[in-house]
Amino acid sequence: MKITHIGGPTALISLGGLNLLTDPAFDEPQEYVLPTGRVMTKLIGPAVPASELGPIDVVLLSHDEHKDNLDDAGRALLPSVPVVLSTPGAAARIPGVRGLANWESIDLPRPDGGVLTVTGVPALHGPDGAEAVLGVVTGFVLTGEGLPTVYVSGDNASVNLVKQIADRFAPIDVAVLFAGAARTPLMDGAPLTLTSEAAVEAAHLLTPATIIPVHTEGWSHFSEGPDHLATTFESAGLTPRLHLLNHGTPTTVD
Repeated sequence: MKITHIGGPTALISLGGLNLLTDPAFDEPQEYVLPTGRVMTKLIGPAVPASELGPIDVVLLSHDEHKDNLDDAGRALLPSVPVVLSTPGAAARIPGVRGLANWESIDLPRPDGGVLTVTGVPALHGPDGAEAVLGVVTGFVLTGEGLPTVYVSGDNASVNLVKQIADRFAPIDVAVLFAGAARTPLMDGAPLTLTSEAAVEAAHLLTPATIIPVHTEGWSHFSEGPDHLATTFESAGLTPRLHLLNHGTPTTVD
């Protein structure tokens, strides 16, 4: 497996001969004024523009409602991608998107003649009841003969859901965790993604997986950046399993 962190939740995963892109967000730094009047501020642009990524076979879109997971440039990219997987709600809103219910799978042909199976797995974008305010989110698990098992959490804040996924797919080899403890007044400041402490709990549940954090910075509503995460993992004795990526640098994960 090779992974390139583009920035925010956006990463290019090369697995089984396929190029999979998580939550495409390629806009330059700016402020987005939402219909509610709330402002979301993007602080960092993409390390690699979408035009330089080469062919994308699959987009793994955790949800379509928020600019930090699917911005204007990312949305414009979707029609050029053969397979876009997301929530059933996203499939109803965006032509060409295939929605996966929790635990539903789709088999994708690999260039080597094998199959990459993508399974939609549950995620909760905040505390209990967050779906009513922030919408439904999905994660993904990637499996295939001769391939590492990869968990992509999406915008999930629930350690209990991580346990369900770990129990069902163990052993997971690589976990791409959306962390950063995103917070908004809409949910009274409750974390909308994993806090650093929750990411440590998730790492224990996902043993022996290599932990690759994304979506920890680049937006003003993230409260715990990569340095905070690294310190928390160090205190827990988990530094050897944490793999912080340099933006824009393709990295092989053994």
